[in-house]
Amino acid sequence: MERDDRSRAIAALRRGLDLGMSHIDTAEMYGDGKVEQLVGEAIRGRRDEVFLVSKVLPTNASRRGTIAACERSLKRLGVERLDCYLLHWPGSHPIRDTIAAFEELVAAEKIASCGVSNFDEEELAEVIAIAGKGRCACNQVLYHLQERAIEHAVLPDCREHGVAVVAYSPFGSGRMPRRESRGGKALADLAAARGVTPHQVALAFLLRQVVFAIPKSSTVEHVEANAAAAELALSDDEAAAINAAYPRGRRRRGVPVL
Repeated sequence: MERDDRSRAIAALRRGLDLGMSHIDTAEMYGDGKVEQLVGEAIRGRRDEVFLVSKVLPTNASRRGTIAACERSLKRLGVERLDCYLLHWPGSHPIRDTIAAFEELVAAEKIASCGVSNFDEEELAEVIAIAGKGRCACNQVLYHLQERAIEHAVLPDCREHGVAVVAYSPFGSGRMPRRESRGGKALADLAAARGVTPHQVALAFLLRQVVFAIPKSSTVEHVEANAAAAELALSDDEAAAINAAYPRGRRRRGVPVL
């Protein structure tokens, strides 16, 4: 990682904190731990301002492996506790063992809560059956205008069981629709009418679903634009126009992933 890129990323994270964007998400997988180190540098001296989340790889998610992975993440981040710790996606280790490890980590005050990522409604039901209702803090899933599959079952089930939905890649990993497409035109027209950007309109639409969105922001300018989107309240007519331009499609088995 180039020093200039690292400096820009750290500046972006710190600017986000300045603007009240406290949820910082990372994982042991990202950059083989280097991103956790970067986050640790960015939040040094500001730990109390951050809701800090990291994730364990499924290959490490045995009972002992989960605890060891968490301790490595804490060391790289330079903190004593995570606010939430997630299983990155379903794997081959029994989920009961992973949950038992999470419970040990909570008891040891190394994590405050736990959750999952990339779990469909059936997989989430198993987690809740083992952990108990109210013990799974969140389900982090892919969700953007061109990928709304979670609205069929995952999102309603999470609401029913009190599991927060965290939307990753809310801009489709940089693949926003072209201006000349139907969806692109709908976003552009609404953005022009409101004096904002198409990205801000897209993000505001997702936030109407009462989800937490974690857009990747590597520059201060992106962070500031994303923060402003939280203040953009779309009317019912505006939301209906976006909904028509981006139909959620038919229900599919499982959850979409990158």
